Amino acid sequence: MTAWTPHVTVATVVEKDGRFLFVEEHSEGFVHTVFNQPAGHVECGETIIQAAIRETLEETGHHVEVDHLLGIYTYTPPMFPDRTYYRFCFLAHVTSVEENAQLDTGIVGAVWMNLDELQESARARSPLVLKAIEDALAGKKYPLSLIYEHPFSPSLTSHLDA
Repeated sequence: MTAWTPHVTVATVVEKDGRFLFVEEHSEGFVHTVFNQPAGHVECGETIIQAAIRETLEETGHHVEVDHLLGIYTYTPPMFPDRTYYRFCFLAHVTSVEENAQLDTGIVGAVWMNLDELQESARARSPLVLKAIEDALAGKKYPLSLIYEHPFSPSLTSHLDA
């Protein structure tokens, strides 16, 4: 029996002139490339907002400022029933772009699309990709003050280095 594994992830929804920033990427379990928001796992020692900013830069070359919490979403992929993703999704805006940025492995590139184009592609990585755009277009947003993250103490993770 395989152990159930929770994954804490972040995603960033960035809108500009009716188009949204997506990442075209190769992903486990898919034959073709898929589209996702800039997203990834939270790393040890970082806040979820820091993770969202980092992942957006690593996957798109775009520096962003996080403005609001869009929502907290969960997803258990049918092909991996032993995994559940807890996705903290943020609304952000671009502050600058690194030209010729070295993007994460597996990333084809950054793409700007509207919701119709994403739906027509039929290549959203998960239902959460579409849901986040629908929620953003519906005007959903919550203050970042909803999130409390206790300050990180490196001494709490010293056993991880052993």
